Amino acid sequence: MNRLFDDAFRGFAAPAAWSGQWPSLEVEETDTGYRITAELPGLDEKDVEVSFSDGVLTLRGEKRSETKDKGRHVSERYYGRFERQIALGDVDDTKATATFNKGVLTIELPRSAQAQDRVRRIPINGKTKH
Repeated sequence: MNRLFDDAFRGFAAPAAWSGQWPSLEVEETDTGYRITAELPGLDEKDVEVSFSDGVLTLRGEKRSETKDKGRHVSERYYGRFERQIALGDVDDTKATATFNKGVLTIELPRSAQAQDRVRRIPINGKTKH
């Protein structure tokens, strides 16, 4: 019976919470900067800390269990401390904003003026030379 379950679930990737990559993130590069979205169900803004230093955005916090382990047979929910770091480069952190709505944290980080000035489009040629 165990082999049946092992075979059935072999090849499936572990959920983010099991692999240590919680919370799940989306990092979007916009025309003016970056938008980072983190799903944090069950948390409030007071449970999360956001900081930016040396080109790295850090999200950290803790999700506490609402119940004791008494009577709990299986739990696939993530509890405990978390920290995620994302390297972003030239960002004007003085204009960064963060909002928290219905368990979703959204962080807007505009590029610095110097970084926007350094953007240069590189043309792509259709034929390669050998």
